[in-house]
Parts: sequence; C-alpha cells; structure tokens
Amino acid sequence: MPDLDPEEFRRLGHQLVDWVADYRAGVADLPVRSEVAPGWVRSQLPAELPEEPRPLGDLLAEVDRVVVPGTTHWQHPSFFGYFPANASLTSLLGDMLSTGLGVQGMLWSTSPACTEMEQVLLDGLAGALGLGPEFTFAGGGGGSIQDSASSGALAALLAALHRSSDGAWRQTGADGRERVYVTAETHSSLAKAVRVAGLGARALRIVDPSPGSLAMSPAALEAALAADVAAGLRPILVCPTVGTTGTGAIDPVRAAADVAREHGAWVHVDAAWAGVAALCPEFRDLLDGVELVDSFCTNAHKWLLTAFDASLLWVRDATALPAALSITPEYLRNAATDSGEVVDYRDWQVSLGRRFRALKLWTVVHSYGLSGLRAHVREHVALAAAFADRVREDPGFTLAVEPSLALVCLRVVTGGGDAADDAASRTVLERINASGAALLTHTVVDGRYVIRVAIGSIATAKEHVDALWARLVETAAQVRAEIAAADALRREEPS
Repeated sequence: MPDLDPEEFRRLGHQLVDWVADYRAGVADLPVRSEVAPGWVRSQLPAELPEEPRPLGDLLAEVDRVVVPGTTHWQHPSFFGYFPANASLTSLLGDMLSTGLGVQGMLWSTSPACTEMEQVLLDGLAGALGLGPEFTFAGGGGGSIQDSASSGALAALLAALHRSSDGAWRQTGADGRERVYVTAETHSSLAKAVRVAGLGARALRIVDPSPGSLAMSPAALEAALAADVAAGLRPILVCPTVGTTGTGAIDPVRAAADVAREHGAWVHVDAAWAGVAALCPEFRDLLDGVELVDSFCTNAHKWLLTAFDASLLWVRDATALPAALSITPEYLRNAATDSGEVVDYRDWQVSLGRRFRALKLWTVVHSYGLSGLRAHVREHVALAAAFADRVREDPGFTLAVEPSLALVCLRVVTGGGDAADDAASRTVLERINASGAALLTHTVVDGRYVIRVAIGSIATAKEHVDALWARLVETAAQVRAEIAAADALRREEPS
C-alpha cells in the first residue's frame, strides 16, 4: 500500500495539529491524574488488530475515548509531581521537522546536518551554562544529546571503566574491584548503570552526607576512597548531584572533584533537573567546581521547554566515549570517518541509531532565545520562593528542607508527634491526588514522609500555585479535624 501523498498528509496533518491544539487548550479542565483502574485501557482496545485500513478520524476518536482518560497529564498547569516534562508546543514543531526529515544520525556521513547542528548547539549551551571552553569541541571536549540522564550516566561509567583500566576493560571486563561513589539521595540511574555495566551491587558505595545536610560529605568521600584503595579496590567514578530528585540537594562539586582526583576517579555530575538553571547568572554558583569534572549532564526535557527526549551530556575529553564505546564493522566504514575529521555520535552512546534531537532543541532556542529560557526558569523559582514563605508562615505546615530552586518539600503539622504528622502528610497528598485537581509526589527524609511540590510545568502560573496552597490548607484542616475527633472518641471510651 502506498504511503500518503503530500496533499493527503497536509490534510490529515491539519486534523492532527488541531487535535493537539484543542487538547492543550483544554488540558487544565481535565483531572491531572488518570482515574482509570489497571487493565481498563486494555479492555477498551480491540483484541484483534485491524485487517483493513481505517480513517484517521477513527483513530482520533479512539484517542479521545481511551488514551486521554488513561493519561496522567504531565502538561497540566497543576502538575507538581516528580519534575516537570516541558513539552512546549514550540518543541513539538521542532520534533515534527526532525521526524519529517526521517534522519538516522548515527554517523556524520549519514547526516552531516544532524551531527554538526548538535555540535554547534552543545558548544553554545556549554558557554551559556558556564561550563567553560574545555567542554566544547574547540577546547578538546564536547557534548552530545542522549535520550536520558540515565543513558548519560551509563556512558560516563563505561568511559570511566575504560580509562581506569588503561583500555584493558574492553578485553577483560570488570574484575570485581571497581567502586562507584554516590549518596543516598543520588538518582537510581547510577545504581542501574552499575548493574548494567556488570559491576554488581557491591561496587556501589553510599557516601554519608555532611552533618545537618543531605549533600555529600567531602570528608566521608575522602575516607571511603582511602579505605577502598587501602583494601586493594579501584575507585572508578564519583557522582555528585546538583539537584537531587528527592529534595533538590546540591552536592559540593568542587570538593568532591578535588578528593576524587587524588585517586584518579572519574567525576560525573548529574544535574538532570537543576543544571539548566545555570543559564541564569544568579544561579551559576550551582556549578561551582564543574571545571574540574570529567562529565556533566542536564536535561533539556525537564525544565528547558523541550519535549522528551533530550538529555545533554558533556565530556572534557572528546576521545573518552569513543575509546570506550566505538566498534566499527565494515558496513559502517566510510571516507569521512576514516579521515578523522568528523564526529560520529554513535560512538558517544550505547545504541547505534540516533534521532535528530538537535533540531527539536534548536527550534526551542531559536524561538525563545536564551533570555526567554532564563525568564522561564526565574518565574518558577520565584513562585517556589513565595510558596515556601507561605509554608514558613503557617503553623500547620513545616519545611522538611530548605527550598531548592523550584522544589519545595513540606510536612503537615498536627501537634500529635512525628508519626501523626507523617500519617497526615500522606493522607493530604493522597486526597489531593485523588481529587484530580493537582498532582503531588513524595519522598522520605530521615525516615519522615515528605510532600514534594515541584513547580515547573509550562502552563503553571501564580493562580495554579495559589490554588494548590488553598487546597493543601483546606485538606490539612480536614485531616486535623478528623484526628481530633478520633482522639476525643478514644478518650470517651471506657478503659
């Protein structure tokens, strides 16, 4: 069967764009969290795949009937869970361009534009973030767009393994003496990278935080490294985080890098959420010491208005990833690669194939400018600061930790002790999520249940944050009243 001709594509494309525009225009009126039960979506779809072609209108009707009710709406202005997924409509246009070109950008020769636009974009963003010239291609390093920070962490770990073994790792694999250093707050992708690389769970060392903090303790890191080296083990990688997922904790990059360098360990900074804030000069201190590290990763698809997937990974040594990952069968050989004058991005990632992600991000930067991206970040940080002030001023709540950029972590206060506060916090979160009016997620800090409020969705404005606060206050008051009534009833019961 022939594909759509351009005119039919044009007609159907208008229908599809209209559907997306209508969805985004009305998403605020939908419950944030899907209300369907497990198995419901499967039950609504035909068990047999269609034998004959069906019109696009039928597909869109099915999306309305099944997909929309079965979707948690990440682009909802009252989505405050996890971290944002900024799928701006502008980035969707760039994604459409990329998909329309249908490029497979594994080699420079398979699409020079895919490769070189990515190089220009990553060099420019390195400068805008303050990473320094050592992370640009002209400076001997360079950047690439990975599908996720998880893939970036795995690529960095493989490069670290290769470097630490002077290349022997490619032939012999791991020897069981490798060690990787993180904190209890580090993203689980690092633990998964250790597993995928075949190092085993024992290779992962959890470094204690500094007293009164959730951030990595340089002293504890130094002690762990020294103890492992004395035991004949090999420090491979240290991962300080800038903006942990749970609480937004900021590990001391400079101090961690200084300690790690003494033992030859690769330093990989995971700044998946918070790193893009360094576009704003006033937040540049988040990256203090980044000039000392080996790799740095931040996600454009969280807070930088770009639809998933687009994770930015820089290395200070442009040869590090190809040295660890390059395998060149005969069918991939070509004159450009053999010349040594081009970058083949398939050597900068685990998978061979890659999409033209740079065009999507280029569209965003082109359309918003760096000034627009900075304004986007600053607005959410300001909203979070005002929200945190409300928490401080209300005796019915307390901050679990100090706010981190656009993340606020809080607990409900009942006056009945830690266990009662934790139970109340959990109940408040569950009721708000069940209402469909907003979506929150939680974490645990020092064994205590904590509500996370992550401000950052594209459409989120002051009125949505105000509405969330009003709902938190109202719901917490209801829960406290229920606790008080239950306590009174218990006191009235005969002993």
